Amino acid sequence: MGTFITLTRRELAGHFLSFRGYVILAGVQFLLGLSLLLIVDALNNQPFDLPITEKFPSTGLFWLVLLLVTPVITMRTFAREKSTGTFETLMTTPVSDLQVVLAKFIGAFGFYLLTFLPMAAFPFILKHYAAVFPEVDAGPIASTFLGIALIGSFFMALGCFASSLTRSQIVAAMASFTLGTGIFMVGLLGKISPPTDTPLYAALQYISVLEHMKDFSSGFIDSRHIVFYLSLTAVFLFLTCQAIGSRRWK
Repeated sequence: MGTFITLTRRELAGHFLSFRGYVILAGVQFLLGLSLLLIVDALNNQPFDLPITEKFPSTGLFWLVLLLVTPVITMRTFAREKSTGTFETLMTTPVSDLQVVLAKFIGAFGFYLLTFLPMAAFPFILKHYAAVFPEVDAGPIASTFLGIALIGSFFMALGCFASSLTRSQIVAAMASFTLGTGIFMVGLLGKISPPTDTPLYAALQYISVLEHMKDFSSGFIDSRHIVFYLSLTAVFLFLTCQAIGSRRWK
């Protein structure tokens, strides 16, 4: 357990010990800041009902941040170890493949959550600057961040899997971004499609990250969404274990 904790802390600290980590933080805050300006403008120019958190994922910048930040964070998890020749050393530590994967994932996921943490101040900023500002309920704020965490965990696990398949960080990031964008586009298709009673439409709604985030941001927590993202996260972490396990015995 001590080695596992050390690996997790090493992975998380690695993001703050490199210039790249601060570039990611600055870039995310810049885009989230632009998103906040769009929300302020919307509140000043049109009436808006509760809850205010529904505005958070309504801007394209929010999704741009989520789709970009997860590949950029996870691309180094395993690909960097392989390119620098430290992967073999890592795999000789007295921990299982699962512990290595979880340490990498938790460290990267912790950094991901920190990049979105400033969004907690959005309601207070909006209250100060927006001309028309509805009351803020702590429930929708909490559920919104739960949605960000759950959707992020899936994309982070997907990124870890992509990183475990290559020694190139660029290839890992591009593969993760492409898959993530594809999943987003499927959800967008479900959102813009006219409602029907067909199984295809029901399937698109079920896997739509936009519809899921809409529920979370409105304060509605559906247990099916939680199971959906936790299951997908577990699947891709399992696949990552298989990928690095196969390399261990080569």
